[in-house]
Amino acid sequence: MKILILLSRVPYLLDKGDKLRAFYQLQKLSEKHEIILFALADKTDPLAEATQELLNYCRYVHLFPLPKASIMRNVASAFWNKKPIQVNYFYDVKAQAQIDELIAQHQPDHIYCQLIRMAEYVRHVKQIPKTLDYMDAFSKGMLRRAEIAPFHLKPIFRLEAARLKKYEAAVFADFRYKTIISRQDRDFIAHPRHKDIAIVPNGIQTSYFHPLDVPKQYDLVFTGNMNYAPNIEAAIFLVKKVLPLIKKQFPEIRILLAGANPSYQVLSLESPNVTVSGWLPDIREAYASARVFVAPLFIGTGVQNKVLEAMAMKVPCVTTQLVNNGVGAANNCHLLVANTPGEFAQHIYTLLTNRDLNEKLTQRALDFVHENYSWSKAVGQLEQVFDPEYENVEHS
Repeated sequence: MKILILLSRVPYLLDKGDKLRAFYQLQKLSEKHEIILFALADKTDPLAEATQELLNYCRYVHLFPLPKASIMRNVASAFWNKKPIQVNYFYDVKAQAQIDELIAQHQPDHIYCQLIRMAEYVRHVKQIPKTLDYMDAFSKGMLRRAEIAPFHLKPIFRLEAARLKKYEAAVFADFRYKTIISRQDRDFIAHPRHKDIAIVPNGIQTSYFHPLDVPKQYDLVFTGNMNYAPNIEAAIFLVKKVLPLIKKQFPEIRILLAGANPSYQVLSLESPNVTVSGWLPDIREAYASARVFVAPLFIGTGVQNKVLEAMAMKVPCVTTQLVNNGVGAANNCHLLVANTPGEFAQHIYTLLTNRDLNEKLTQRALDFVHENYSWSKAVGQLEQVFDPEYENVEHS
């Protein structure tokens, strides 16, 4: 099958969840299918390197840099066209022309569109089967951001959440097939037939993320793009609310905040107890260097791959109920769930002092990831969706 894949980001330097999902999906799909890739790019993307890497898996790669002037103009257009800001942000007339040309030139058998922000480019295409990967329920994530936003920004986030909710439902009928990462996100999509959306989870490259026996420089680690609002809030929560409680038992405790593009809020958290590393070429070093992985995320949707990566490396995990709703692990069996500073502090203390529990928890977590989160299995589920005779029978 010849598949045209449309992405809002270049899937190279896998520092964001959508890049990671796209890269491993196209890598696995390329084993059986011919891939034509179109991805929007920004000025920081190493386009030559990315193209060279992606040509290992794609028959054709077209990376389209979004002009800054176009972005500003498109965002401004949200005031009158009533579409979500992020849909306007990623839409460009010249990109539209090139996508139309790719469709005419390559005549794909299927179009796979990642995220609703790219849906606008192919809503008009009727003659080719199309799949939309919602990935997450972005409207719900935006609503959660509105809850914690400064007072003057709350109306903006609420308006964007309302527009996203409406748009998520509006594009439903424009695509023959729809996918999403988790059931909790599927149930947030405000369409009467939302249960027709197929669950296609993320995976973990277990040949890469595996246990490493290295010296433990840190007690706690949290990873992620440190310029992303949910991760910023999580880092602040960990340092400002949890750390003071833990220091009562462990005055010398060391925390590593690892990930690209740390914001000024994250950089300001650095102290004798807290290290902010910035981008690491091998994120496994961060996981392996710590005794406990902590993910105090209270905003966001989907499945947090960072938790799966830590579990795959046998690093014990403490995270929120929100995160575990997406992961689907068993509390007190595969990981520990906490929702308050006190609960986080207690679970961290337990894992730092109870070696027997630590070993049992991490072994069960490793088995859980291997059984449920392989990319081969996940992409196999996606290929079933692409089948012309596919019918989603899960309505649970």
